[in-house]
Amino acid sequence: MTTSSRGGGKRPAPVPRVRLVDVAREAGLSKTTVSAALNGTGRLSDAVRLHAQETARRLGYRPNATARLLRAGHARLIGYAVREYIDSPWSYMESPYFAQLTNATAKAALSHGYALVLLPTHSERDEWADLPLDAAVVADPVAGDPLVEDFLAARIPVISDRRVEGMPGAHWVDIDHDAAVRGVLDHLEAGGARRIGVVGAHSTALFYEQALTVYHQWCRERGLTPVVDLTPRPGNQATRAAIDRMLDMADRPDALFVLTEASPPLILETIRAHGLSIPDDLLIVCVSDDPTAAETDPPITTLSLRPVEIASAGIELLIKALETGDPAPTGLLVPTRLEVRGTSRRSRSGPGPSPTLDPPPDNPDGAPETPRNTHAEKPLDAPSGSRAGATPEGTT
Repeated sequence: MTTSSRGGGKRPAPVPRVRLVDVAREAGLSKTTVSAALNGTGRLSDAVRLHAQETARRLGYRPNATARLLRAGHARLIGYAVREYIDSPWSYMESPYFAQLTNATAKAALSHGYALVLLPTHSERDEWADLPLDAAVVADPVAGDPLVEDFLAARIPVISDRRVEGMPGAHWVDIDHDAAVRGVLDHLEAGGARRIGVVGAHSTALFYEQALTVYHQWCRERGLTPVVDLTPRPGNQATRAAIDRMLDMADRPDALFVLTEASPPLILETIRAHGLSIPDDLLIVCVSDDPTAAETDPPITTLSLRPVEIASAGIELLIKALETGDPAPTGLLVPTRLEVRGTSRRSRSGPGPSPTLDPPPDNPDGAPETPRNTHAEKPLDAPSGSRAGATPEGTT
C-alpha cells in the first residue's frame, strides 16, 4: 500500500537493505568468508579481507545492529540524566557547563560503542524502566536520589558525583571543592579584597552546598562576615538580580565570586550599571566554562570545572565496570583550573594592594601557583570535601 505525498504523488518504495549474501555474491566470496572479514575473525589473507570490506562499503552494507545486540545480550545504551533543579524543569543545555558535559559524555560513550539516551531532568522513577539500559550517568543527583537507587536496584551501574561514594555498583567523579574554592578566595585576598561576596544558588547540587560550606569556613578563619546571595533558579536574570542586590548594599563587597552560571558579558554590564570600574572598584571571579569570558573587556577570571575531563573520566570508569562486571565502587577527583585574567588583577595605580602575579619561569601566563593541587588525578581516599581542586592556568 502506498501513501500520497503532499504533492499528490506516490511515496517511493523503501530501498531494499543490502544483505550479507549480496556482498558475498558481489565479491565472489562465501558468506562465511565475508562475515569473518567484516568481523575481523578467521584466517584470511589481507587481500581477501580488504576486498570484502571494500565491497561492503561500496554497496552500503551495514550489519543488523539489532540482531547483533540481541546475540550479545545487551543494547549498548547509557542513560543520561541531569538532576539539578528537578522541582522546576529547565533546559540544562543552555548551560555551557552541562552542554560541554553532555557532548563530551556522548562522544566518550560512542568511542566505546555505546549510545547516550537523554532522560528528562525531572525523570520519573518508571520512565526508564522499559529502556534496555546497560548503565547510567546521573549528573548532580539530589541527596538520596531515588533515580540512582532504582538504577542500582536494577543492577545498572551508575556514574555520578561523590554523593554515591561507597554504594555497590556506583562510581563517581568529582572535584576537590575545598582546594577549588580556597584557591579562588586566596587569589582575591592576595589582590587586595577584604570583603568578598559570593553569589550562590538555592540548588540541591553538591557543588553549591560544598562551595558555600568552604566559603563560610574560610571567612571564620579570618574573622570575616560572609556575604552571600542565593539565586532561586538558574539563568542570567536570577544571577544579575543577585549581583544587583549585593552592589546596592551600603557596605558592598569589594570582590565577587559568582558560583552560578551566567553570560560573562551580561555580568560585566550589570556591574558597570552601578558605576563601578572593573577591576579597580571591584574584583570578580566566575565559575564558568563559557568561552566568551576570555573575550570580554576586561577578560573575566574564571574557575573552570573542566566538564570534558569529568565526562571522559566518568565514562572510562563506567566502561571498565561494564567490561569486568565488578560492582565494587570506584571514584576519582579531577582538578579544576583557575584561569586568571583581567577582572581579578588590579592595576598598580588602582586602590588596594596589587596582587603578586609575577610568574615563575615555568608559568609564563602569570597565574598564581596553588601547590595543594598539582596532579591530574587524586587518590580515592582524598578528603570528602569534594564538582574536582583548583589548578591555576599554567600548572598541570
